[in-house]
Amino acid sequence: MSTAVPPTPPADRYGRASSGLSRGAKVAVVLALAAAVALAAWFAVVQHQRDPVQADVVSFRVTSAEEIEIDFQVSMPPGTTAVCTVGALSKSFAEVGSMRVPVGPSESGTARYTVTLRTSQLADAGVVDGCTRG
Repeated sequence: MSTAVPPTPPADRYGRASSGLSRGAKVAVVLALAAAVALAAWFAVVQHQRDPVQADVVSFRVTSAEEIEIDFQVSMPPGTTAVCTVGALSKSFAEVGSMRVPVGPSESGTARYTVTLRTSQLADAGVVDGCTRG
């Protein structure tokens, strides 16, 4: 009885089998990944320091089918001014009203504001979409 031997390609016909990435290529990939992570972390820190304005909705009241009052609180460095975008959402989360509200400067760094926002239909929620220094 004979033993089956798997076929092998003729020597030197297809070149040497690749062993994957060379050591230098692996080091380059690791260094590139480390640089990308460091760049992303640096960008996040710079972005946070550049725009340290935080806003939160305190409460909202739907006063009619065309109007909502939104109370919100803004925290930022004392003496800073900002512009906040305040919006109203319907039950289906569609935006039914929006306005930009200038805020500040505040002596204490935290101030509370109330805006009355006209809506295109009945609002179900009031939101602050964000604030930027300005």
